[in-house]
Amino acid sequence: MAGDPSKITVWTGYFDSRLSRSAGRRVSRESSIPQPTLDAVAWAANKAGIRKTKKQPEASHPSRPFAREGRLILSSSDAMEATGESSKEGILRVIGAVMREQMIKSKEEGVKESSSPSKGNRQKRAQRKSFRQNSGGKRKKKFGRK
Repeated sequence: MAGDPSKITVWTGYFDSRLSRSAGRRVSRESSIPQPTLDAVAWAANKAGIRKTKKQPEASHPSRPFAREGRLILSSSDAMEATGESSKEGILRVIGAVMREQMIKSKEEGVKESSSPSKGNRQKRAQRKSFRQNSGGKRKKKFGRK
């Protein structure tokens, strides 16, 4: 793959905000997310307009052989045409920006949904509270003692 100029290899580690640049991250922190998955990278590439992609989920990066992170192989001509960028770094920036934008949207939606249950929803408010309360936290006595 390294010698074929018609293909671009994209590793998920390129977009991992937990990694430093020297550890393998290739995009800025503003274009990266924590723990990106291969499916997320493929989805972002598709959303950016790149159609000719091939996933290899069992591949591991040569500098991180212990992590089976997977890679995405893109057609360089299709990727450059779809994103309007002329370099691999530009293409990675576009894919990273799409992923980051989606992560922020999903976080905002998650915050809205995770608010406390509505006032009228008694069952959700009760959660796991029992109807009969033990008095003062005393242990239940056995064998007929009161």
